[in-house]
Amino acid sequence: MAGATLDFWFEFASTYSYLSAMRIQDLARRCDVVVRWRPFLLGPIFAAQGWPTSPFNVYPAKGRYMWRDMDRLTKARDLPFTRPDPFPRNGLLAARIALAAGPQMPAFCRAVYTAQFGGGADIADPQVLQNCLAQADLSVTLLDAGQDPAIKTELRHQTDRAIALGLFGAPSFTVGEEVFWGDDRLEAALDWAAPD
Repeated sequence: MAGATLDFWFEFASTYSYLSAMRIQDLARRCDVVVRWRPFLLGPIFAAQGWPTSPFNVYPAKGRYMWRDMDRLTKARDLPFTRPDPFPRNGLLAARIALAAGPQMPAFCRAVYTAQFGGGADIADPQVLQNCLAQADLSVTLLDAGQDPAIKTELRHQTDRAIALGLFGAPSFTVGEEVFWGDDRLEAALDWAAPD
């Protein structure tokens, strides 16, 4: 059933979430759809599959394809791209700060993705995240959110909700219980959500 709201489920370590984060707001605005940004953690989902790390590391051929695909897509979309080393980066603190950022979450998230995948920065580094907060015109006091028990609980609940929805990767988009997976499904998700 279509609605006017779409949930954007993303993980900061996810390459394809970077692509979606950089374009979702403009596309949604054109479709008259409200986007709710939903950071979550893929680690518990991967661990349940028996994967100690990203499937792009577990399956080398898949990883080689993904990096080449990212080269092509970022060039086509005029986005900066640097492969993070090591991959994946730890996005836990960034996800907690994003939750604490409230309505400014999209600006902060885009700054984090640009720092990581545009510049190769380590997004687990508080100084990197402080710079991202500054770029998003947010107070550096939000760094403290990483230790706030309420924010930690909220992120766990977000991840539990993602699992309950059957999400297995990022980015994912949901409209009610309808799930769309992957940056290449963003337009289909927005079409589903768009008001008649």
